[in-house]
Amino acid sequence: MSKRVSGFSKFSIEEKTRWLARNYFKDENTGISILKQYLNQDQKLQDLHNEFIENTISNFYIPYAIAPNFIINGQTYALPMAIEESSVVAAASLVAKFWSNRGGFKAEVVSTIKVGQVHFMFVEDFQKLTSYFNNVKSQLIESTNSITQNMRKRGGGIIDIELRNKTSELKNYYQLHVTFETVDSMGANFINSCLEVIANTFKNESIKIVMSILSNYVPECLVKAEVSCNVDDFFVDNGAYYAQKFVQAVQIANVEPYRAVTHNKGIMNGIDAIVLATGNDFRAVAAGAHAYASRSGKYKSLTHAKIENGKFHFWIEIPLSLGTVGGLTKLHPLAKLSLEILQQPSAKELMQIIAVAGLAQNFAALKALTTTGIQQGHMKMHLMNILNQMEANLNEKRIIIEKFEGKTVSHNAIAKALHTLRTENLI
Repeated sequence: MSKRVSGFSKFSIEEKTRWLARNYFKDENTGISILKQYLNQDQKLQDLHNEFIENTISNFYIPYAIAPNFIINGQTYALPMAIEESSVVAAASLVAKFWSNRGGFKAEVVSTIKVGQVHFMFVEDFQKLTSYFNNVKSQLIESTNSITQNMRKRGGGIIDIELRNKTSELKNYYQLHVTFETVDSMGANFINSCLEVIANTFKNESIKIVMSILSNYVPECLVKAEVSCNVDDFFVDNGAYYAQKFVQAVQIANVEPYRAVTHNKGIMNGIDAIVLATGNDFRAVAAGAHAYASRSGKYKSLTHAKIENGKFHFWIEIPLSLGTVGGLTKLHPLAKLSLEILQQPSAKELMQIIAVAGLAQNFAALKALTTTGIQQGHMKMHLMNILNQMEANLNEKRIIIEKFEGKTVSHNAIAKALHTLRTENLI
């Protein structure tokens, strides 16, 4: 039987679900039941979710949590985090407590410039193109006035347009490199709309437009977050020794790409969790961050550490293109609530908060790696997931958790302990 379908987008959710069940589910009734279980019972709210994307058949839930006690620039925050990975929120909370007793986190926005590009081909003399560009540059900016009017009132708009010669990399390839300030908006739709108008104004018989699109690489939309303390305060016993190990761990991630990728992935655990919770684009943020980590031509650590004059310093510089108005930030009820929890931050304040979350997550991972090892804490948090996979009841969970207190946790060890518990009829 063919699994091809025509007109699927016009089906109702029920029709889509029935078609999917007939063609792809082993047990039609079970599959349909799971999908229905995750639909919101509030039809108005479900309708809102249905319109976020196309062909919606249900909702996919991940936990929404809070990491409290973050002191950032002297202000106390509770950070909303949407993530499914064990130990991330617990680690963030522990780090917040650790640094709250050592002056908290400091953060600052370095710059907020975003980029869009018009990519085009031109086969004639470059000087001719340069002369043409110089003559029409002001007209290109003016052509977007109807789009940029409101943004300019808020202090944003087009900063500059540059003509860039890229023919050394691709024959006949040039671009208009346009820089923007979008204030509290992430600005994707704004930037793309401006670029399309600019491209339409700029093109002529000799200029062949290929495409016009914003860039998620925003090395000038940059934020810095940092912490510091005396090395003796770094660890209860032998703080200077463990501070030095910590610095060495960061240095290793700065020279070894295999380590750097995992190192930076941990940073993104904290960053993406809040980006997602606030309705921002975590894929764009992640892509931009990893590109920034590669800007030297080699993939490196996003964080840095040093010991200077008996003091431990740890910081991150990372590009973050974020918004607190527009898009899902004002449509998704939980995204709106997240921004309320964060005390209605501006885009710059949200950049600082999220950079701190990334730094905190990296600190937690490196501190564990250079002391007790990462698995002790991670597998302890993962224990409940394993027990749920094995369908342990409440009493079994209580006994197994007590049994593994202070011991190494592994999937195999838990399976054996649970099997023994059940076969010996101890419950």
